[in-house]
Order: sequence, then C-alpha cells, then structure tokens
Amino acid sequence: MFFKYLIPFATVVALLGCGGHRSSEATEARTGVVTDSLGIIHPDYAKGFNVSYQDDMVLLNINDPENKEAEQFHFALTDKYFSGMLPEGYIRINIPVESAICMTSLQLSNFLKLDIPEKVVGITSTRHLHNVKMNEQLKKGQTHKIGIEGNFDNEVIMAINPDVIFISPFKRGGYDAIRNVDIPMIPHLGYKELTPLGQAEWIKVIGLLTGKAADANLEFAGIEKRYNDLKAMVDTVSYRPTVFSGEMRGGNWYAVGGKSFLAQLFRDAGGDYFLKDNNESGGVTLDYETVYTNAAHADYWRIVNSFDGDYNYNVLKEQDNRYTDFDAWKKHGVIYCNMKEVPFYERMPVEPEVVLSDFIHVFHPDILPDHEPSYYHLLEK
Repeated sequence: MFFKYLIPFATVVALLGCGGHRSSEATEARTGVVTDSLGIIHPDYAKGFNVSYQDDMVLLNINDPENKEAEQFHFALTDKYFSGMLPEGYIRINIPVESAICMTSLQLSNFLKLDIPEKVVGITSTRHLHNVKMNEQLKKGQTHKIGIEGNFDNEVIMAINPDVIFISPFKRGGYDAIRNVDIPMIPHLGYKELTPLGQAEWIKVIGLLTGKAADANLEFAGIEKRYNDLKAMVDTVSYRPTVFSGEMRGGNWYAVGGKSFLAQLFRDAGGDYFLKDNNESGGVTLDYETVYTNAAHADYWRIVNSFDGDYNYNVLKEQDNRYTDFDAWKKHGVIYCNMKEVPFYERMPVEPEVVLSDFIHVFHPDILPDHEPSYYHLLEK
C-alpha cells in the first residue's frame, strides 16, 4: 500500500500532545487510506515547496522562494506499481527513494539529520566533509565523488545510477551536461529561503521522498520549538548590538543582503544587521568605503572561512590593515567560525537553533551565560 510507511494519527497525539479529531471519511479523502499520520507533510515556514495528496500519488511542487515568476517544478510521487495517469506537466518519481546524488552540503545535511547517509551514493566536494559515516562510505566506495560543478563525470553518475539527483538549478551548476543521463533531477531550493526555519524545513522534502516523512516532521518540530523558545528570550531586549558580515576578497567586500536568512538570524538573536534596510536576499558585493561607512562602529563582525592554524586579530590585520579601523577589531568583537574545525555546511542548515544560541550568547551573554559555542565563538586574541 502506497502510504504504508506513514504512522497512525494516534501516535502523533501521543508524541506531540495535541488533541483534535478527524473522521475516517475526511482522512480517507486526504490520504487515500483510512488513517492519518505524522507523515503528512505541510510547510509552515518554507516558501519554496508545497505538497498535496491524492488517492494514489503525492504531488510535490517546487518554486523559487525569492521569485514566484521563475521556473516551477512538478513531481508526482508514486509507488513502483503505479499504472495510472499523471497530471499534465508532472514528472513521476517512485518513492521511497533509495539512492540519491547530492550536489551541495545543504542537501546532504538533510540526509545526515535523518540518519540515512547510506542513501547518498554520490556527492561533489569533500573539502569540508566532517561526517564520519560519509567519509567511511567514500573510503569503501559506497559513495562516489562525481566531479565538480561544470565538470561532472557522467560515466561515474551513470554507473552509480541513483534514483534521483538533487540540484540547485538557479546556481551555476553545469546541469545541462548531465540531463542526458536520464535520471530525475529534483531542485532543492532551501538555500533560497529567507528565514532559518524556512531553510531547515526542507528536511521535510527529503523525508517525503525517502519514506522518512514522519521522522522529518518530528525532527523539524523539535528544531522549530527550540528556535522559537530562544527567539522569545530576546524579543524584548532593550539593546540590540549592530553586526556586520563578510570579508575583502579580490578588492571587493562580500556580504549578504538585508532580506537574507542570515540577516533574519541576527534579528532573531537580538541584533541589528548593518544592511538591515537593504532589500536584497542573496549575496551583495560592496566596496570597502561602503562597508566602512555603515559598519565602522558596529559592535560585532561575523566571519566564516577555512583557515589553517590560529585565526586571530593579528591574522586579520595581516590580511588587510584597513580591518583595524573597525571598532569590532579594536574592541575584539569578531564572531568567528572555522570550517576546517566544525561541520558548518553539513549540519548548520538543520541546526538553526544552535546557531541562534551562539549569536545570542555573544549579543546577550546574560541571557545564555552557560552556553557552549558550537559553530561561532568570539575571538579573544
């Protein structure tokens, strides 16, 4: 039976402590079987996907969270015995998916959070890969490197022959080169969500596709509760420190816009982002003078990079002496994450509440005085 992997509704009540009653007829109309479950997927924060249930299939619709006019993608999820008609414009995907290629660490983070790394049979970069299971799979040949964006190895991909390939179609990915391998490509657009919870909620898409919808709902419910509980702790703070982000590279300063999920994280942590009035949601390229004008007296400076050795204020000075003009450098207000030391990209997307705790601990140490940083810490020397 198509929905055999769903958990009975009574389990939901017991696990989440929520009440309510739904008749068998109403349930049957929604799922095609006389049962309800925690496995029903519904996005509450994510703007890039929606799900509807029919008698013998689930319709998954994916769109750009930032641009409703951009290309949309439609998938009909069925079991392998399905022989009916698909809605016009829908691509059939047999579920549960047993093998997949991930093009980004954000996609991989969903599989790792659901504890199903064995379903990931191909990845691109392993540069910042910390997960023990994934590294073991690579060593044993259970997971393969498929090349890099724009230079994928089609022979390796065809030899792996995964059920699906997850892509980021609005990035430069060189996906045209692999369209002829005849493997369904499913966009994973969590990276375009404008809120941390919206990005984390894409775990439900992976749960739906892999038969782990109930697990995904439970995982996200925990993330959501912890995040919102923390956010409520700083909602009424009287002082909101200013924070800026990014570094100079090749003569330009790279940051993110004021509508990005990172800017939202700063706000939820009780801070003010230096570009809070900016209306862009993605990356922004600035000149040094613009950054200095807006951030010279900011309290904190957030930096993420990959560095060998002890990253400190002298290293920043050596990289660009102009950094010493910022109050955040002078007063030791740099919030730092070294991707060589922490599994930033493979875990951070599904742990926004942990990142939020790190920022709250810095911005308002009296609120979380005993917090142990996981991703970001304040540079002391």
